Amino acid sequence: MIKLTVNKKIYEVDASPDMPLLWVIRDKLRLTGTKYGCGAAQCGACTVHLNGDAVRSCITPVSRADGQEIITIEGISEDVTGKRLQKAWIEEDVPQCGYCQSGQIMAAAVLLRAKARPTDNDIDLGMAGNICRCGTYQRIRKAIHRAAEMK
Repeated sequence: MIKLTVNKKIYEVDASPDMPLLWVIRDKLRLTGTKYGCGAAQCGACTVHLNGDAVRSCITPVSRADGQEIITIEGISEDVTGKRLQKAWIEEDVPQCGYCQSGQIMAAAVLLRAKARPTDNDIDLGMAGNICRCGTYQRIRKAIHRAAEMK
């Protein structure tokens, strides 16, 4: 049994230690906001926070998360930065298809914790590994700036 703390709730899951964290989150815990995109840590759709760091859950073995703090998109609104980002995402009408957006918000939260007032270049660099097939990058950038300005 592997002990996980996900969104401040403790779970014990019966999973192989090398099972990707993504599949534990989605299939065993039924938290489906974290998406499967590429399966190779290239697109960012599966981004979650592990002890405050953005990680690609599609390649992270669940054993790495044993006893650690995991936050998914379902729990991000408990965080002030996450709540501001979600509000800004709505106000800027960021999502088109929406598939990548949970990973985008998770990456943006880590970015804003590191740089409270990011420049366009900071955002471009901080979000570079998150792909949006619909091309909403300008709206994503605008929403991150808006979230940074919120009180």
